[in-house]
Amino acid sequence: MGRDGTFKDFEINSSYLDETLTLKVFLPENYSPLYKYHIAIMQDGDDYFQMGRVATLSDKLHKDKRIADTIFVGIHYQDKYDRQDKYHPNGEKQSAYIKFLVNEVVPLLDEELPGYHMGSGRTLMGDSLGGTVALMTALKYPNTFGNVIMQSPFVNDEVMDKVQNSKDMSSLAIYHTIGSEETDVPTTDGDRKDFVTPNYELRKLLNKKPLTYFFHELDGDHTWKYWQQDMERALVTMFRP
Repeated sequence: MGRDGTFKDFEINSSYLDETLTLKVFLPENYSPLYKYHIAIMQDGDDYFQMGRVATLSDKLHKDKRIADTIFVGIHYQDKYDRQDKYHPNGEKQSAYIKFLVNEVVPLLDEELPGYHMGSGRTLMGDSLGGTVALMTALKYPNTFGNVIMQSPFVNDEVMDKVQNSKDMSSLAIYHTIGSEETDVPTTDGDRKDFVTPNYELRKLLNKKPLTYFFHELDGDHTWKYWQQDMERALVTMFRP
């Protein structure tokens, strides 16, 4: 099946992560450097393109004029352990990964793509731990990333503390989901965790903060089957014209 939009790759030789990472960019049909675009940066990038079907949805939603002009950028991980190191609140590389996003990814995209060059024009997306690092990055750099889509994020005390102690979240817009059956989720370290209870606690806390906040409980478990079913609503909610 052909695509209306087109893929383009950029490489970053990251000084923070000491590795070369690929940014997989999907440009919508009729892309032109004369227009301005929202930029959506997806952790778990290959998963969002393959299992989340983001390129297919981008074609459809742009054609139907249900989302504003948006460029989707995917950043992937090496393996599940590398993902844990980069995305987990206590991961060895999380701090470096956040610096990579802010100081290497954003400048490259600002140089190569016609974005809005402000927080409200940039969105961080992620599922599970990818959603966690998206939230924590936006909390730390709200002027750089003004929007977050987090699907079934991992939430622990550190995440709650960061939200609780964030002084000004008024510029942020957050889309947040959790599945009703996510009560026994296997994790990379071999443990099993209840994701539902901490996500309800996070919802309670975010509802008290002065931000734009969308929450949906999905009827399902911690898998792409349910995140994919929710993708259209997530994109239309966050990128509406």
